[in-house]
Amino acid sequence: MIGKQISAEELEILIKEGLKDSIVVDVRTSEECEKGVISGAINIPLNQILNKVEILRPYKNIYLYCLSGGRSQLALAQLTGTGLTDEIYSLTSGLLAWRKQGFPLI
Repeated sequence: MIGKQISAEELEILIKEGLKDSIVVDVRTSEECEKGVISGAINIPLNQILNKVEILRPYKNIYLYCLSGGRSQLALAQLTGTGLTDEIYSLTSGLLAWRKQGFPLI
C-alpha cells in the first residue's frame, strides 16, 4: 500500500471530534455517491482528482475513500507529489470497512 492509511474507527472518531483543517473526499462516481456518503464528505471522482487539486490545497489533512480502498489508493498515489500536504490518507478497505463497523452514511 502506498501512503498513509486510516481505519474506519479512526476516521469516525475524527469526524465526531470535528475535522479542523481537514477534508473527507469520496473518490467514487457521482452515481455511486447517490447510494450514500460519509457525513461531511465531498465527491471528487478519481478521474477528476488531479483537476481538483486547488480545492484540496487549503486543507492540512485529506482523507480519501471509495468502496473497497483501491481507488482511494490510486487517488493518494496521484496526489503525492502535487505539492499538497503530506497528510493524505486512504481509508483502509473503504466503505466496506465503514459499513462493517455500522457507521452511518447519509
